[in-house]
Amino acid sequence: MHFADGKGVDGGLLPDANGKEPSPGGQREDRGKWQKPRITRKSLMKCCLVKWIIDSTTNTQGPESSDCELELSTVRHQPEGLEQLQVQTQFTKKELQSLYRGFKNECPSGLVDEETFKNIYSQFFPQGDATTYAHFLFNAFDMDRNGSIRFEDFVIGLSVLLRGSETEKLRWAFNLYDINKDGYITKKEMLAIMTSIYDMMGRYTSPSVRDVDPSEHVDKFFQKMDRNRDGVVTIDEFIETCQKDENIMASMQLFENVI
Repeated sequence: MHFADGKGVDGGLLPDANGKEPSPGGQREDRGKWQKPRITRKSLMKCCLVKWIIDSTTNTQGPESSDCELELSTVRHQPEGLEQLQVQTQFTKKELQSLYRGFKNECPSGLVDEETFKNIYSQFFPQGDATTYAHFLFNAFDMDRNGSIRFEDFVIGLSVLLRGSETEKLRWAFNLYDINKDGYITKKEMLAIMTSIYDMMGRYTSPSVRDVDPSEHVDKFFQKMDRNRDGVVTIDEFIETCQKDENIMASMQLFENVI
């Protein structure tokens, strides 16, 4: 999950309005103005959830753009209008249409359940056990904790992960680590997430993964993040430590391919 360096996954789901492939990565002009990063086709390989959706649109003939909004009424859950989602995310209307077609192909009801998440990650990480990590990730997207994820919640989360600011991505990551959603991260919660990621990546990766690696990472991170030594990490401690400590930033980049 490459959120910690502020770059995330760059590039564009679709070519721009002139049919040209967008240039990779967010760039700073000479005057220092920040240019919003785009999602290149190459970078889709780094985002399992986006690749899952886009792949589904290449396997079936999706509706024309003009038909997309009409088809929203055919599913059990009808998303908000595309215009409203444009306001809430950093995706273009065409990108939202492309995402919705793939989402509907895979989830005709308009809702994603936890079993779907587990299936997605078992496809992308067959060398390991993705069940636990998929459970934690599903809970991070399922904000109202009702056992399903709406299209709106799905794309709003993806927008943060792919195009959000560094602080927005760190807030999303904090929510992932905060398993019981009480506003604090404990060492036990952090270890559970880390272990699930290592389990998903498998024991035959290169470099090889040792059984003690998750615990070592957690001990290092938690000692630095728990600034007042009260046994929990607040969101302010989490964000401040991640932004100031380059070693933690670099360590978190190990997991850039697990979203």
